[in-house]
Amino acid sequence: MMTLRARVSDPAVFGKVAVLMGGRSAERAVSLNSGGAVLKALLAQGVDAHGVDTDRPDLLGDLARGGFERAFIALHGRGGEDGVIQGALEVLGLPYTGSGVLGSALSMDKVRSKRVWQGAGLPTPPYAVLRESSDLNAARELGYPLMIKPAREGSSIGMSKVEQASDLEGAWLAAAGYDREVLAERWIVGGEYTAALLAGEALPLIRLETPRSFYDYEAKYQADSTRYLCPCGLSVEQEERLQELALRAFDALGAAGWGRVDFMLDGEDRPWLIEANTVPGMTDHSLVPMAARAADIDFGQLVWRILETAVRADEFH
Repeated sequence: MMTLRARVSDPAVFGKVAVLMGGRSAERAVSLNSGGAVLKALLAQGVDAHGVDTDRPDLLGDLARGGFERAFIALHGRGGEDGVIQGALEVLGLPYTGSGVLGSALSMDKVRSKRVWQGAGLPTPPYAVLRESSDLNAARELGYPLMIKPAREGSSIGMSKVEQASDLEGAWLAAAGYDREVLAERWIVGGEYTAALLAGEALPLIRLETPRSFYDYEAKYQADSTRYLCPCGLSVEQEERLQELALRAFDALGAAGWGRVDFMLDGEDRPWLIEANTVPGMTDHSLVPMAARAADIDFGQLVWRILETAVRADEFH
């Protein structure tokens, strides 16, 4: 049971809220689903919330003229999760949910995330950065299998598992179609877990199981064969240690408010940090709401508490 308590009791404290969704990233469709669910939940609780698709020519002008008092960011991927919209909202003086510019930018960039974690002494798989064909030699030295992924995409877009040398270049070119910088990461054999974070606390861990080669886009959004185990099957002591690791990893990136940290647990029970998400999916079937339900926090309460991250301490009632 989580000890988190709502700090705002009156929806009027939030004022007029823009729920930012859609955008132009490769995750536009997922963002529209998240934003729609968030908007519905806020309206049901009396919040003066309005959906705003950010794929418009004068977004900042519309936000400035709209009389909004704060923004709930439900944008995934580039332009919404990488510090860009956060910087724009800073210029407008419009409080927003979740991480700031730096935390968003570092978390979105898988290469920089890993460098920060390495500098902080936190475990993350060995890797190589691929920008041109000559960099493939560094990836080969990691051994196979490898995970190849664009450095700055989400929802497993452009990712592939490479099990033999003949497939490496094709995987790199596929990922490079989404980002000029590509990450080659040593494949970790073991269980895949995610830790949802809310207001400085970790929710119950979820173990992800899929018959596919990895937890890819289809496994996340389309397949019926993906299993989500919560409780995750670990001992209380082990789960608490991993929750603490997730909080440390999130904090090292300068991320705050809410989000998710994904990691692997190998055959020797050693954790390996994979990536952080500062604006995870927010549909009823997404991982953060799933973990929240396990902590007796329903979707409406979760959305409310995330919106509280856009409220200053002196505004609490």
